[in-house]
Amino acid sequence: MTRDERRVVSPWNIANVLTVLRLVLVPFFVFCLFLPGTGWRVAALGVFAVASITDHLDGELARRYGLITDFGKIADPIADKALTGAALVSLSVLGQLPWWVTIVILGRELGITVLRLALLRHAVIPASYGGKVKTALQITAIVLYLLPFVPDPVRWLVMGVTVVVTVGTGADYLLRAVKLRQVARQARGE
Repeated sequence: MTRDERRVVSPWNIANVLTVLRLVLVPFFVFCLFLPGTGWRVAALGVFAVASITDHLDGELARRYGLITDFGKIADPIADKALTGAALVSLSVLGQLPWWVTIVILGRELGITVLRLALLRHAVIPASYGGKVKTALQITAIVLYLLPFVPDPVRWLVMGVTVVVTVGTGADYLLRAVKLRQVARQARGE
């Protein structure tokens, strides 16, 4: 065992604190979003932006400084889904985003999360470049819906691309999971 493998990382580190902060910001974001007026809309956008930045920072800090923990592996995706899910559901409740978009995106996210949990005993499928693009597109599309004066066609176009990429990356993940399962079965001689 190398020195780094023996090192135990405390779950109380800056990366995990940022993840928890993102979770804590979700209700504040929703609260601001449902209050009337442009000022509250901009406040919701600000809270969403800060929470989104923590998504990038926590992963970067965890990798750079070796702060990856089991807590972070579980809490980070939960915080991500909580933030984007709250935004999509809230925008649909407010009548600003069609429910079918929210259902497709959240259905994909839930399905892939369940699939990841089911595959944990075999292996972890790493996040793909497409998954990172999907996340960036989801955040961008939500920001465009939060901004008070963006023309609807621009919002629709970016959200449409987001839905296509979200579904496409979900299908890719599913195919990679099937291949992983086949390899695991062959390794066991089934």
